[in-house]
Amino acid sequence: MDMAARDPLAVIAARAAADLKHIVLSEGSDPRVQQAARVATDRGLARVTLVGPASLAGVVGPGIAIEDPEASPLLPAFTTAFQAHRAHKGVTEAQAAQLVRQPLVFAAMMVREGLADGTVGGAIHTTSDTVRAALQVIGKAKGAGLVSSFFLMVLPEDHPLGARGMIFSDCGLVIDPSAQELAAIAQQAAASARTLLDVAPKVAMLSFSSKGSARHPAVDKVVEATHLAQEAAPDLALDGELQFDAAIVPAVGASKAAGSPVAGHANVLVFPNLDAGNIGYKIAQRIGGATAIGPVLQGLAKPANDLSRGCSVDDIVQMIAVTAVQGAQA
Repeated sequence: MDMAARDPLAVIAARAAADLKHIVLSEGSDPRVQQAARVATDRGLARVTLVGPASLAGVVGPGIAIEDPEASPLLPAFTTAFQAHRAHKGVTEAQAAQLVRQPLVFAAMMVREGLADGTVGGAIHTTSDTVRAALQVIGKAKGAGLVSSFFLMVLPEDHPLGARGMIFSDCGLVIDPSAQELAAIAQQAAASARTLLDVAPKVAMLSFSSKGSARHPAVDKVVEATHLAQEAAPDLALDGELQFDAAIVPAVGASKAAGSPVAGHANVLVFPNLDAGNIGYKIAQRIGGATAIGPVLQGLAKPANDLSRGCSVDDIVQMIAVTAVQGAQA
């Protein structure tokens, strides 16, 4: 079967199962998280630890570890490590002792200290809380100018595009990226496509203009971002500025951007701002019938991912598998 036509979720699950990673779920008291931990463990997608009261052991059953932030033997070491890490921000030992008891922080500390390969939260907490804990504790990857996000979009079987999986970025975090930030997002999204979809990324820098068909400062930003990304990663198949149809429809791409290495065949779509990205992925999801997994964070030193507070058990299971695959590449 053509690699692009395979079900990305099945491929990700198989890869997670083949290289078992340890994923810590920060919101163990949520019933959806408990069920997802059971499913992921039974399917062999990851070794799972729940952060929550010790009594959870009697709820979730065997094979799932529990870490109670109020009573964990890890607290002294975590307190010392967190205080040292945040001392430049004026965090005292007493403050650190309280902060590491917060589930999001405790889970992120497990990842930071090498006791877990990745963490997932956000079923209860807001995106800002989840991302803040990841940034403060795990931090950005070496050389990363920013942390951004993407959605893994899984298209319905027999979709006219042929491909099943695409990366949409940034649809959940960076509101109005500069040209430099947009170029960085494009490179991060390309790396995410390689990691999760195991395909050669073809990156389209989206705009309402294709190759000079319109003039506006918003178009200029995308043009500059395209040039910056091409200079930083000359071997990456990346082009812009392209309208959405020019990016994914071969006939339109040939007409509007003849000779482009990307036009008509893009599998990574980089949106100019969060308005466009958020609207775009939701149209693909709600009208186009695509499954949207995310927002998945990129640019962190180690994996930490966010959930929607309206997430289902299946959403959490899929994010555990995604985080496990990211952890294998970290």
